[in-house]
Amino acid sequence: MLGNGLQGSLLGLRASMEGFGITATGLVMSGYFVGLLAGSTIVPGIVARVGHIRSFGAMASLASTSILIHVIVIDPWMWWAMRFVTGFAYAGLYIVAESWLNDASENNTRGQLLSFYMLISLGGLAGGQFMLNIASPSSYELFVLISVLVSFAVIPILLSVSKAPEFETSESVNLFQLYQVSPLGVFGMLINGLTMGAIFGMGAVYATNIGLSVSEVSFFMGALVLGGAVLQFPIGRMSDIIGRRQVIISTCAIGIVVAVLASRHEGTGWLLYFYIALIGGVSTPLYALCIAHTNDYLNPGQMVAASGTLVLATSIGSSLGAPITAFAMDYLGDQAFFQVIGLSLATLFFFGLWRVTQRQALAAEDTSDFVIMSPTPMSANLNPELELEEVLAASDVDAEDIQESFEELVTELASDDDTPDQES
Repeated sequence: MLGNGLQGSLLGLRASMEGFGITATGLVMSGYFVGLLAGSTIVPGIVARVGHIRSFGAMASLASTSILIHVIVIDPWMWWAMRFVTGFAYAGLYIVAESWLNDASENNTRGQLLSFYMLISLGGLAGGQFMLNIASPSSYELFVLISVLVSFAVIPILLSVSKAPEFETSESVNLFQLYQVSPLGVFGMLINGLTMGAIFGMGAVYATNIGLSVSEVSFFMGALVLGGAVLQFPIGRMSDIIGRRQVIISTCAIGIVVAVLASRHEGTGWLLYFYIALIGGVSTPLYALCIAHTNDYLNPGQMVAASGTLVLATSIGSSLGAPITAFAMDYLGDQAFFQVIGLSLATLFFFGLWRVTQRQALAAEDTSDFVIMSPTPMSANLNPELELEEVLAASDVDAEDIQESFEELVTELASDDDTPDQES
C-alpha cells in the first residue's frame, strides 16, 4: 500500500512534467482502474489453479516491473498499458491477502481483523503520499523505491509458516438484478467509484497545476486519505442510528457545499487542505455505506455474491472518473476538478432523495451494523456480520437438526469405552 499510494501521485506529477496534457493524463490514470476490474474477474481463477503464494509472487513481480517501465519508456500509451498491468496485479494482491485473512479469521475476531486491515491499508496509502518528498519526481529514484517496496511485500508471504488455504471462487449476481434489490446501493457504488477515480486519478495533477510544490502536493493528497480515515467510523456509526439513506444524502450534501467552496477558493494555504480533507472524509465512507445499505436487503448467504457485483459497479465508475475529470479540466479550467466531484455527489444526493419517496426505510432492528470496508475485490468477505447462525438461517439447513445430531454424537462418544473420559 505504501508503493500504491506513492505511485498514483508520482505518476500524476510526472505526467504533468512530461507535458502529456490533462486529458491524456486522465486516460493514463484510468488504466489502473480498468486493470483492477479485469484482475478482479480473472485472478480468482489463477489463484484457484496455482495457489495463494505463487499468485502473490507473480502479481507482485508484475507490479514491481510495470512501475519501472514508466521511467524507461515515457509515452502516454505505454503508461496506460503499464497502469493497466499495475491495476491487474494489485487486484491479485488484494484477492490473495483478503482471502487468506478471511480464512485465518473466526467470527469473534473477524471484526478486529478487518479494522486492523483497514488501518494498515489506509495508513500505507497515506504514508505513500508523503514519500513523494524523498526524491525528485523528475528523476528515477522514486520509481525504483516503489519497485523495491512492492518486492519487499513478497518476503513475508514466501517465508510464511502457515499453510495457504484452499481457494474457492465466489458467485456473483447480475448488476441489473442487484439494482432491483437496492437501487441506491448500486447507483451509490457507481458514483463513489467515479468520485474516487477523479480524486486519486487527477488530485495530484490538479495540485500541480495550481502551483503547489512537491511537498505541498504530498500534503494535499495525504490530507485527502487521512480525512477519509478519520471520518469513516463516526459516519458509519451515525448510519446505524439514523439510517443509511439519511446519512448517504447528508454526506453528499456536505460534499457538494465543500466542493463548491473549494472550486471558488483562490490560491493555496491550509484552507485548501481542509477542503480536500473534508471531501475525502465524506466521499470515502460512501463505499462502505452503500455496501451496508445493500446488505440490509440481503440475507447473509447472498452478501458475498453481491459483493463482487458491487465491486464491479465501483470499478466501472472509477475507470470513468479520471478521464471525465481530465476532459472537464482541459476545457473548463483546473477548478473543474472540484466541480466534477460536486456534480457527482449532487447526482447521488438527488437520486437518494428520489429513493426516499419510493421505498420506506427499514426499521433499525432489521439493519446490520456498519462495517468499515475498502473498495477491494474481496473485503466484503471479511464482514463480521456473516455469523454462522445467520448463514444457517439463510440456507436450507435446519439448525435444530444439526444441534440434535451433535448432541447424539457427544452422548455416543461419552459412552464409548475407547474414550478416556467424558470431558474429553
